[in-house]
Amino acid sequence: MKALVLGASGATGRLLVKELLQKNAEVVAILREGSSLAGYLEKVPNVQQNYRELVANVSELSEQDLIPLIEGRDAIFSCLGHNLTLRGMFGEPRRLVSDSIKRVCEAIEQLQPDTKTKIVLMNTTGNCNRDIPEKPPLSQRLVISVARGLLPPHADNEHAADYLRESIAQNHPLIEWVVVRPDCLTNDELASSYEVHTSPTRNVIFDSLPTSRINVAVFMASLASDATLWKTWCGKMPVIYNEG
Repeated sequence: MKALVLGASGATGRLLVKELLQKNAEVVAILREGSSLAGYLEKVPNVQQNYRELVANVSELSEQDLIPLIEGRDAIFSCLGHNLTLRGMFGEPRRLVSDSIKRVCEAIEQLQPDTKTKIVLMNTTGNCNRDIPEKPPLSQRLVISVARGLLPPHADNEHAADYLRESIAQNHPLIEWVVVRPDCLTNDELASSYEVHTSPTRNVIFDSLPTSRINVAVFMASLASDATLWKTWCGKMPVIYNEG
């Protein structure tokens, strides 16, 4: 597998890069300025042959800039997110995730690859899958409606998933996708057993369940490398929780 990872310098992105390399994937990682995973990955087998990193501001990469990075890639992963600072949440770019996903898809459409490219987007349980549709509890809907209006990162996550659901949809000739929705993210050191559901099983605001970042990374990497798992979740928005 040949993969491109957006948001690779983040807490989940770096775990995903490592997991992909451990599956012997060839990985190109886009990192924010001042970042490098060289030291973090130095003990991974074959890292020098299979890993390349690019330091860039993803929001400033045009469709044409993305084309050579995407060409020949089987899977594109996005772990992009907004920094939890005032500037990160309320400053520009407000549509970091959704605009990046759109440009990735447009670059793939320009390339016209012979086989479908897989896109795996990390999102959030606070974003409902309106294809089903889901019917979250009233208290959750009220809080999310406030977040949608007041917190740009939440609206950005919704727009990114909606672009895949509505514009790429289920039968695109060049692109397939999965939107992965972890619940309350934790920083566990080791991977553990986890559960994957079609929809949240709890109130994601008032009764959330932990989901370790390492388990999210394992699941995302497995989606693109396991044909059966991909077929199960292709075009869907699975929810992942730690087991137990």
